[in-house]
Amino acid sequence: MMLPDEILEEIYKIREEHAKAFNYDVKLILADCLDRQKQFEKEWKGKIIKTPLKKRKEGVLEERV
Repeated sequence: MMLPDEILEEIYKIREEHAKAFNYDVKLILADCLDRQKQFEKEWKGKIIKTPLKKRKEGVLEERV
């Protein structure tokens, strides 16, 4: 038997509250998620630094340090 995971329980609770706020309508939930994503991208545009990747000889990508 697995012990309860507090982090997962909190995620499940938040997800349930979010779904309930939109009457469990998947289309409305998705629309809200997309709106939140657009808002996040607006707020953080130009503030997030992406580390470029370089190829290793074996063909595996790795981060530059």
